[in-house]
Amino acid sequence: MRKRTLAFGFALALGSITTLFAAPAPVYQYKLKTIDGQPATLSQYKGKVLLLVNVASSCGFTPQYKALEAVYEKYKDRGLVIVGIPANNFANQESGSDQEIKTFCTRKYQVTFPMMSKVSVLGADKTPLYQYLTDKSSDPSFAGDIKWNFTKFLLNREGKPVARFEPATTPDSPQVIAAIEAALGK
Repeated sequence: MRKRTLAFGFALALGSITTLFAAPAPVYQYKLKTIDGQPATLSQYKGKVLLLVNVASSCGFTPQYKALEAVYEKYKDRGLVIVGIPANNFANQESGSDQEIKTFCTRKYQVTFPMMSKVSVLGADKTPLYQYLTDKSSDPSFAGDIKWNFTKFLLNREGKPVARFEPATTPDSPQVIAAIEAALGK
């Protein structure tokens, strides 16, 4: 009987250690608000490929909304979710309220992908999600401050960043499409 108890205790301890190492990717822990002000966590997208984009309504890159929507429509049934995250960190190019941003995106670009409430992606008030995405301890190859609106982070189905694309790289560029298809293929 004592051998069984020890074996069971060892198995329990081993299970706890395994659980510790199998913890969910940090990205799933972050909480945001939807553009409608409802609480949201990225954990709702577990198992999906995510393209997180800091967006703005009055930027030279704003027409990328059209390509973002087209890419979302093309790949959403295969598991891609694009998440628009408005930010007003660059030249006051996203100065409107969440409702004004939502109206602009749906009327001008017919956006149907999820949009979050406006956050900061740079500076002392940077939202924790972007602290994680830009920190070298998360992934040194994608680290560094956001340089402008429409920076794109691609995360695989496990919530791990696998690519970062700077604003001038459009969502429908061959590089972005290849990375999305590779992430979806897994």
